[in-house]
Amino acid sequence: MAESALELDNVRAGYGETVVLEDIRLKIAPGETLSVIGRNGVGKSTLLATIMGHTTLHGGRIVLQGKDISRLATYRRVAAGLGYVPQEREIFPSLTVRENLEVAARPGRWTVKTVFELFPRLSERITNMGNQLSGGEQQMLAIGRALIGNPSVVLMDEPSEGLAPVIVEELARAIKRLTQDGGLTTIVVEQNSRLALSLSPRAIVMDRGHVIYDGASETLRNDPAKLEQLIGVAKA
Repeated sequence: MAESALELDNVRAGYGETVVLEDIRLKIAPGETLSVIGRNGVGKSTLLATIMGHTTLHGGRIVLQGKDISRLATYRRVAAGLGYVPQEREIFPSLTVRENLEVAARPGRWTVKTVFELFPRLSERITNMGNQLSGGEQQMLAIGRALIGNPSVVLMDEPSEGLAPVIVEELARAIKRLTQDGGLTTIVVEQNSRLALSLSPRAIVMDRGHVIYDGASETLRNDPAKLEQLIGVAKA
């Protein structure tokens, strides 16, 4: 059996003494894309934060490509192959688009050139400062900055949040290109369940810190009643 790209084994985690995630068991295969959906406040972003080492781990293990990273500092997890696109984007406002990318670059397939091929809009803004970009352009830059670190696993937290529908469509096309190219394992936390279920063949639904569904996205797309039962809000 092939080694998992990422595995969470009975993970309990939260902030300080407060436990948010309970009994999280996930195995994600190399090159697989997983969407994470659920209502606000159920632990979706905490799941990504825990993988990155931003929370308190109360139990269980996090294994990246066969290596236990449970106790590693965040920067060591990045060096081991994790890429992170935070909800707040966190690009450098006083650096240009090119500088934002170059500061995160590590050797590999992804370069400034290949990022610009994925997001042509960024190549048109190459000398613009981070604070001169639109929200959509900042999100593209945040994704490009994660990619240029040449990770094996990329975590994206709410990539469509606050963006105009036309920009969301552009981002969705880019994310689908990433996932269809293979090789890159991707976890996307997304409040827009319709979008999330279109991005990946597999989805999990979270509720109160637990995974309550782990299966085919198509099942939820084709059964709005089941989706509504699981997350409380049906997204047609």
